[in-house]
Amino acid sequence: MIPDLNLLSIFRLVAEERNFRAAADRLGVSRSAVSQAMRKLEEDLGCALVRRTTRSVSLTEEGERLYAEIAPALTEVTAALAALGEGGRVPRGRLRLAVSSIAEDFLSGDMLAGFAAAYPEVEIDITVTDEEFDIVARGFDAGVRLGEVIAQDMIAVPVSGEQRQLVVAAPGYLARAGTPTHPRELADHYCIGWRPSPEVAPYRWEFAEGGAEFSVSVQPEFTTNDMALMIKLACAGAGISFGMEASFRPLLEEGRLISLLEEFSPYFPGFYLYYPSRRNLTPKLRALVEHIRQQR
Repeated sequence: MIPDLNLLSIFRLVAEERNFRAAADRLGVSRSAVSQAMRKLEEDLGCALVRRTTRSVSLTEEGERLYAEIAPALTEVTAALAALGEGGRVPRGRLRLAVSSIAEDFLSGDMLAGFAAAYPEVEIDITVTDEEFDIVARGFDAGVRLGEVIAQDMIAVPVSGEQRQLVVAAPGYLARAGTPTHPRELADHYCIGWRPSPEVAPYRWEFAEGGAEFSVSVQPEFTTNDMALMIKLACAGAGISFGMEASFRPLLEEGRLISLLEEFSPYFPGFYLYYPSRRNLTPKLRALVEHIRQQR
């Protein structure tokens, strides 16, 4: 038996939200309606798709496999129906974006506020995340990341100029611990590092010398996935940190942080809005792409 497409759409929301109430809120129906739909789908398929507890919902192995298979197809169907319903012209509906936390220019507010004012019927839903995942499978319309990590089969539109990463520290820390003159001396300093999640090793600090790139594996005193915390610790004199120049710029201008080792910090291509190559681009996403190009 081929399951009802509506049941599969409900399952996809449950899989994404991992919560019946949140899925029900997105659909505008009751929690019991979502629960009944899931029971019907499991009966039709003859297997359990989710594990239910009083506090959470998780996918079974069969549920994970089904979600991975149907999510891209349902996204395509939804996009095609949305484009048809909008007559291919009027941008409206929810636009879901997955944006890197360090895309400062995109997240600054001005560009997004201008887009919202120009297209009031578009609801902008932004998830700020540094997790790497398939935006199509997770139901996002587009993402914003550094160009070097975007898959080659994606369409990419620049949303920033060239970027670089800087080593920074507070004047008080440098007065106390000295100023490194080469990246390899960072191993002798207290460092504040970044990692995307607890399961991943701290990010290696990247540099270039004489046209050759190299990285330094520091041993951080502090490690976090929150750039705001890294900046606070650096300003407090807790150690040397490393990140995007745009993240540090206001504090560099105020003199609360000092840039170090700039001769080893080359520029590289910046951030891009990226999305799958589709012939029928939805009006809401097309409108965002055109808005970005006009702002550049």
